[in-house]
Amino acid sequence: MLLLTTAYLPPIEYLAAIATQYSFRPGESETEAALVSIEACEHYQKQSWRNRCRILAGDGPQDLNIPVVHEDFGKPISQMRIDWGTDWLTRHKRAILSAYGTSPYFEYYRDELFGIMDRRPDVLLDFNTSILKFLLRKTGIEAEIKFTEEFCRPGTTALAPGQQTPSGTIDLRDAIHPKRRNTVLADLGLDRPYWQVFSDRFGFVPGLSSIDLLCNEGPDSILWLKKIPNR
Repeated sequence: MLLLTTAYLPPIEYLAAIATQYSFRPGESETEAALVSIEACEHYQKQSWRNRCRILAGDGPQDLNIPVVHEDFGKPISQMRIDWGTDWLTRHKRAILSAYGTSPYFEYYRDELFGIMDRRPDVLLDFNTSILKFLLRKTGIEAEIKFTEEFCRPGTTALAPGQQTPSGTIDLRDAIHPKRRNTVLADLGLDRPYWQVFSDRFGFVPGLSSIDLLCNEGPDSILWLKKIPNR
């Protein structure tokens, strides 16, 4: 089982880690869903993937941040509310459209993704989880999502971030963070490029949201995540 924080349009490392727990081979009917536990009892942490994502725009990488209700600081993440007082959602949707409108697969996902976002739930965890389930479904990853019922500090449920405990839990809560470099993709043998919309300007840009992979690779995303040749 994986133990992860919640994340807004999570980075590729996040989906890659989940994909390692999903048993799948092309042409085979037998699959085994990944088991994922989302941390629901921690206190909200600023400047993390919990309320931000990173996309590749025409002028380079761009962070999109969800504003949260400041009065909720100190509450469990399961009670952290989104601040809908400003029209940040329209800005995010326009930024995503500008970044991926010319990508090969965006038109196939746009309406459903934006429809999910337009539901505007009060709680950040609910918003993120709906988007995560969308990404898993569209990339072809079968996963069972659960939520923690009590908080354990990182290091008490795992030997270290990313190491497997005797109980089989892999704790990546501290391993995937926008302010710290991680080796998740390298450890999985996935630190390699795929085609990106603005690769002619910037070359390959790593560290982006999973939406970047999905819009550029579409149904082949699962092959990239599972290191399966698609030709």
